[in-house]
Amino acid sequence: MPIDDIRTKELKDIIRNSFRVRKNHDPIYVELSNNLDRISSPQHQLLFGRRGSGKSCLMVHYLNQAKAQHVFPVYIQADTYKKLTYPDILIRVLIDINEAILNGQSLIKRTFNRKSKLRKSIKELRDLLSSPSHAEVSQGSNDSASETIEAEIGKKDFGSSKGNVSKASSSSRTAQFKEQKLELFERQLQDHKMAIEEGIKDLSFDRACILLDDFYLFPRNAHPDIFDYLHRIFRDTDAYLKLATIRHRSTLSRNHPQTVGVELFQDVEEINLDRMLDDVEATQGYLSKMLTSMGNKVNIQNVSESYFNPEALEKLTLASGGVPRDFLNIFVHAIEAAINEASTEWITPKNIWKGASRLTYQTKLKHLREDVDETTPGLERVFVDLLGFALNEKKKTVFLISQEEAQQFPSEHEIIQQLMDVKLIHIVEQDTSAASGRAGRYEAYTLDFSLFMEPRKRNINIVEFWKVGADYHKVGIREAPTYSLKRVQEAFAGTNSQTPEKFMEQLDKESDKTKSATVAAQESLF
Repeated sequence: MPIDDIRTKELKDIIRNSFRVRKNHDPIYVELSNNLDRISSPQHQLLFGRRGSGKSCLMVHYLNQAKAQHVFPVYIQADTYKKLTYPDILIRVLIDINEAILNGQSLIKRTFNRKSKLRKSIKELRDLLSSPSHAEVSQGSNDSASETIEAEIGKKDFGSSKGNVSKASSSSRTAQFKEQKLELFERQLQDHKMAIEEGIKDLSFDRACILLDDFYLFPRNAHPDIFDYLHRIFRDTDAYLKLATIRHRSTLSRNHPQTVGVELFQDVEEINLDRMLDDVEATQGYLSKMLTSMGNKVNIQNVSESYFNPEALEKLTLASGGVPRDFLNIFVHAIEAAINEASTEWITPKNIWKGASRLTYQTKLKHLREDVDETTPGLERVFVDLLGFALNEKKKTVFLISQEEAQQFPSEHEIIQQLMDVKLIHIVEQDTSAASGRAGRYEAYTLDFSLFMEPRKRNINIVEFWKVGADYHKVGIREAPTYSLKRVQEAFAGTNSQTPEKFMEQLDKESDKTKSATVAAQESLF
């Protein structure tokens, strides 16, 4: 079928609409891995997936299906409260949950049960939310070097206090006030739990589920506390947590001064939505089934077979990094690139690279900066150093990380994982040996294809890891250079202020100079 067929426009419209995931609309959802059945189960779950992997799509689709299964759903977007601090951020989430349960009850129950535990819980949470976490600081009227702080908390739960202290003790007073708020919140946990249990029993549903989307947007240092409190308050109730997040942008627990948080496979079940490039064939099969399923909605049969030349589908998989939304996005742009070139027979690798040029590494850096936390500047410094190592020093797009070093430097290995989760690098082999007499086992990664895709090769060796050599190993993996985690440590703690964009711009300029010099040298021979 020619790709300028009217049905192609309908397919592009369906794909674009699938990106618009909103609570009040049922998104286009393609079920390929039984994830809908899993999220429907009465289990506490964490949904892991990079941006664009389909977390929100799955959650909102289930939100719209849950009531038909006699499940009362509560959907909360973390983005709404991401600028609050702990514990206010958690108090605000609990208020939303409790009010949703209350509003889900019948009008008769809400009208004639004005003194329910749930109403009391909501009032206590609102009072706690409005209580100050720190002392108000005001300057005295005289010029004395000793400024004063006047603090007053009038909430009945705290009692009332008022007095003057020196500025030197302001930080300790702030800590004291916050500690009082945290202690009261902790003491109220069992009361809020009982209120939720009673509230769920007054619903006309078998159970409830709490869908908390984009959890990774909450302040990361508060993650273990939020996980811990939510798990304790909903444990052994008829309400089940479903939290969507990015794996290595989340902290599930901490062990000092005591263990706080949740443990995978013990406290919560995992649903993994990520598809990686360590098995390109399997990832390509999954993504092509998704595309074919969407094509069927507009009566296009076998999109994955009829729209691509023999290599283009593979290139689309590689360019997307295995991320469904990126795969579909590039596909739409590739169609437009082909039609603009008056090529209507099929999509070629050249069209794929042109389509992918709109989904650049700058976009991924923007997302990293939007999800900003205290580690973001360090992550960018490591990324710049990694680019210098791969593209300047070694001239190769794939690099290895020693598994032994990963054990010795877990924090630095976590930084590599975070770069993978923001899609700036992709894992291509979980466990491999290395050539040139290097002992031990390694993980292999590739830089994102937007950094070196055609036609900007910059005289580097694009390692074709998706191919298998005569020795039955993936091409170029064992020969890839080793990137030391000690170097990650130094770069993360360093002072380099060069941005990745500036680095790539400089690399382009140097590449252009090299190309011009080569052309001039060749012309001088004639």
